[in-house]
Amino acid sequence: MTSSWSSPNRPDAGRTSRRGGRAACVAGALLPLLVLTACDHGGDRTLPGAVHGERGGRFEKAALADGSRLVITTQGGVRVVGTDDDSVAVDDRTLARWNGDGSTHTLDLPCDEGDGRATDNCGGMPLVRVPSGVTLTVRARNAGIDVSGVRGELSLSTVNGDVTVQDSGTKGARQHLVTRNGSVRATGLAARGVAAETVDGDVDLLCTTSPDTLDGVTRNGSVRVTLPADAPPYATDASTTNGRSTVDVPAAASGDHRHRLTLRTVNGDTEAHRG
Repeated sequence: MTSSWSSPNRPDAGRTSRRGGRAACVAGALLPLLVLTACDHGGDRTLPGAVHGERGGRFEKAALADGSRLVITTQGGVRVVGTDDDSVAVDDRTLARWNGDGSTHTLDLPCDEGDGRATDNCGGMPLVRVPSGVTLTVRARNAGIDVSGVRGELSLSTVNGDVTVQDSGTKGARQHLVTRNGSVRATGLAARGVAAETVDGDVDLLCTTSPDTLDGVTRNGSVRVTLPADAPPYATDASTTNGRSTVDVPAAASGDHRHRLTLRTVNGDTEAHRG
């Protein structure tokens, strides 16, 4: 075992008549039915501002305030791109469902093997555009998650696919990046704290800020972390069983744990550098 420890988001008025009275009664009776019909879109809960797709998709676009929380769920993978628009949007060929409560909204990309609209959702990578400042949670399966230009808190998890992040995050947020049977790779990542984990794959992180804490864990793969060139000293615990550990980050003084790195693997290398 090799280890390295250092601690040194106006109508016209109508005339009164029996005919008019009957019309009013009919209208009054129809009003509840019209309201119910307007509110019932095939059983989906939809929010004001949601636009339905023109070619069969249940959802195409909806406004979302900066800083709101968006949860994306899929049985496949997804590509998420942050934009200057204030809306969440998918291509109208993509089957999607939208609902939410308060400041948290959910975009579900359902997989139905018998529905041609869902083809890209079943193990594929449909594209979702979101406001760049959204707080983002993605739960995927059997494909990867690719996020770029999302400047908020990230919680990304999948199984059997990679988690890839580019130019995302924010200095004051914790970023949680998890997969199993895939790698976690981030470039241009801003964070106050980072937790990156896989079982079979690499963890490779290039940070644009110096997080207070960073945990990188795998079992079969390497863990490599690059911090800014002006990163402060860190208390670093880097360990491997079948590989080597290389730490070029200045060591914090004994008892100083304001900045901490924990890098662990079994079969692979652990590395920490300042860039």
